Amino acid sequence: MPRSRINGNFIDKTFSIVANILLRIIPTTSGEKEAFTYYRDGVMSAQSEGNYAEALQNYYEAMRLEIDPYDRSYILYNIGLIHTSNGEHTKALEYYFRALERNPFLPQAFNNMAVICHYRGEQAIRQGDSEIAEAWFNQAAEYWKQAIALTPGNYIEAQNWLKITGRFE
Repeated sequence: MPRSRINGNFIDKTFSIVANILLRIIPTTSGEKEAFTYYRDGVMSAQSEGNYAEALQNYYEAMRLEIDPYDRSYILYNIGLIHTSNGEHTKALEYYFRALERNPFLPQAFNNMAVICHYRGEQAIRQGDSEIAEAWFNQAAEYWKQAIALTPGNYIEAQNWLKITGRFE
């Protein structure tokens, strides 16, 4: 069983207390409870403190135990976040895709994919390859449109970029 640490932050402590209570009172299997514990440890203990290696270990263990596709989508999304933070964009995109296969209603995954594509477009411009840049920007636009369709009031900067570049329909 993973060690569960409680951060000094009031909100983190509150979340941990509520999560522990819910784990005790909600009828779930021991495997589901254990999967959630690993997920919580990945988010609360490791990822929030920047200990990405420990967070990944917790997420991989949660994936091994978790059977619900919806819950697995959030685990995969968080693994993608870690790879994004580490600059491993290809791996991050892979995990965001896998998360969306299980839960196509994750606007934050579409947004993060768009951000990566936009970044790659900017890299291509710096390298003098405007054709490749345009392809990356077009892909970013498609992902942002999907994120915006799911949450119309969010991603205002993306909406502005889409309008300014003539990609908003």
